[in-house]
Amino acid sequence: MGLKASDIKGIGLTNQRETLITWDSQTGRPLYPAILWSDTRTIDTVHRLAQQSDKGVDALKAICGLPLATYFTAVKLRWLLDHIPRVSQAQAQHRLRVGTVDTWLIYNLTGGCVHDGAYMTDVTNASRTMLMDLHTLRWSEEAIAFFGLQDIVLPRIASSSEIYGEIVEGSLAGVPLAGCLGDQQAALVGHQCFSVGEAKNTYGTGCFMLFNTGHQAVPSKNGLLTTVAYQWGSESPPTYALEGSIAVAGAAIGWLRDNLGVIQSTREVNRLASKVKNTAGVYFVTAFGGLLAPYWRSDARGTLCGITHFTRLEHICRAALEAVCYQSRALLDAMNKDSGSPLRVLKVDGGMSHSDLTMQIQADVLGIPVDRPQMRETTALGAAIAAGFALGIYKSKEDLPNGHSQQPQQDRTLFLPTIPATQRKKMVHGWQQAVQRSFGWANPATTVSTHDPIVLLKVH
Repeated sequence: MGLKASDIKGIGLTNQRETLITWDSQTGRPLYPAILWSDTRTIDTVHRLAQQSDKGVDALKAICGLPLATYFTAVKLRWLLDHIPRVSQAQAQHRLRVGTVDTWLIYNLTGGCVHDGAYMTDVTNASRTMLMDLHTLRWSEEAIAFFGLQDIVLPRIASSSEIYGEIVEGSLAGVPLAGCLGDQQAALVGHQCFSVGEAKNTYGTGCFMLFNTGHQAVPSKNGLLTTVAYQWGSESPPTYALEGSIAVAGAAIGWLRDNLGVIQSTREVNRLASKVKNTAGVYFVTAFGGLLAPYWRSDARGTLCGITHFTRLEHICRAALEAVCYQSRALLDAMNKDSGSPLRVLKVDGGMSHSDLTMQIQADVLGIPVDRPQMRETTALGAAIAAGFALGIYKSKEDLPNGHSQQPQQDRTLFLPTIPATQRKKMVHGWQQAVQRSFGWANPATTVSTHDPIVLLKVH
């Protein structure tokens, strides 16, 4: 772009949330491979923790806005302490340091153990650990005690937009790190969803929908998460969001390619799916490791329903695309109920949003327009905006490129619903039936006879 390193005024960071990294404070070296957000090996830990409270999986929801699930960081840390001796030994010797990916990166970029790097996280990442009080934006003593983490040295919680330190070496030495947001919150900022009631959906390996609720942390009654959206400086009030998370979105396409070998590339799914006008009654519930919001069923497993003698690969490919659209519809229905204000337009980004077919299916399933920007790296853009506010490059929302969420028409594509409401209702009802049939497979005690679908519905 014709720029030099010296032209860079500051750097914003965005990262995969919930993923846990542990390291030794004396050597700076990791103690164990990172445990990803989607890792489900902690399922037994979740069940054991849920039994500690008469509220079950909602034991800490009033504090942190999250249910007990394999998804969140504190559960992963408890598992490590219980199963990995070198991690528990480091804790006993007060050498253990822990963090989400942002904490690890900032610590090392600002000096690590050699130069006393900054040990911190921002409010958006902290809100995904199950350890932060949503209302005080501080670590919760009650949550820490619940997980038995009283001896853990936790990172400092900072806002999403302030100077955390400077990079210590390399061509960017001296450049300040000035913004930090978890990836899904960064995408919300990148879309400039700064007004209450605005929402975005990111289609990546998983799929994540965030709905701005303003300065009020809205507790969900419909299976969603309450999270911090962003905070511009430590003196500013936080903005909150409702979030729905889908574990498998683009990952289903990878499964068709890598596990089944029925396609050679991800683009081939789009080509095959476009050859048929519908799935011919086939539904693909991509619950490979259970279902997240709004179902929260760790016992669900991937299920193909409605296959007949005439089903072709094209129908299954289209069903794989439709799966993420139906799950997004379930999230949006829950958000509309919790917020009391139905969403009118959904802003989208991420890898699967490049597919015109998928976005058209999404508009048809939702019954509202889907708005796709030309510049779809909204996650990186959100991190840059956070840094820009911290450095004074932007003084207000109106200073941002294109103003407050006002993009010229030529810079976006709008997908409008094209099917009647009766057809949409029938399609969604079929999906709901398929989801019901995916429940119970991970627990033999609740598995029922496949010869009696009425029993399946009664049991679940």
